[in-house]
Amino acid sequence: MVVAGFLLAWACLPLAVLSFGPEGDYSQTVDSEIHFPEVKDGECVFPFYYKNKIFYDCIMFSSKHKWCSVNETYQGYWKYCGQTDFAPCAFPFWYRRLIYWECTTDGEEFGKRWCSLTTNYNKDKVWKYC
Repeated sequence: MVVAGFLLAWACLPLAVLSFGPEGDYSQTVDSEIHFPEVKDGECVFPFYYKNKIFYDCIMFSSKHKWCSVNETYQGYWKYCGQTDFAPCAFPFWYRRLIYWECTTDGEEFGKRWCSLTTNYNKDKVWKYC
């Protein structure tokens, strides 16, 4: 019984990894991704696109530590975020009906200072603590 399960898994493996394209060639499936090693001397690019979403700061997808893409659209090249890699505040930024030139506590329940990562918080709603 174990041998039959192994043979079935072995037979299905190529179908799970490859898909037959319209030109008659084999190509990667949509779910597979190519991951390259960390780019040690690269710079984070903000915003960047990853899995059809836009990110304005370092993220923790599939990792124990925050990382960023070194390309505008993630192409497998990335790096772990250090102190200087996190996205900068976007000054001035628009929040509600005011323009802010520095971090603010407005709208923050616990009185912590924050800033927008884009020039229009009202539209994009991306922010971080200062």
